[in-house]
Amino acid sequence: MLEIMVTIFIGLLGGIAVGTQAPIASAMSQRVGGAASSFIVHLGGLFASLILLVSKRGENIDQWRELPWYMLGCGAFGLVLYLSISHTMPKLGAVSAITLIIIGQLLAGVVIDYLGAFGSIPRGLDIYRVSGIALLFTGAYLVIK
Repeated sequence: MLEIMVTIFIGLLGGIAVGTQAPIASAMSQRVGGAASSFIVHLGGLFASLILLVSKRGENIDQWRELPWYMLGCGAFGLVLYLSISHTMPKLGAVSAITLIIIGQLLAGVVIDYLGAFGSIPRGLDIYRVSGIALLFTGAYLVIK
């Protein structure tokens, strides 16, 4: 039970990080531009990751050449996320922009689970998942309206 609670806390912490980064990123992109602010954010992430990697004694970084091509390019998704935030937040506000991002993440998760993509465990669609997705879309509509 404690492990599940810690996992839930870590998940919420990640959501709080994205929710906090989004308005900061949007404000920065309004000042210096989307590509420039994305570069600044990712450079900061590079330094933070480097410090973490060094503290973990490099983990298994030497095996990077064995990774599939799509894993090497997944940082581009961060750029898409960042640019979508810098575009939607000034026009729709923080809550609406983050709601759309969360809905997009959940939709991607449903498709990835259904297909068993990227090594995930395949999970079918049942009435509970379909109902949950319908409720999410309803909630998103109400938040954005």
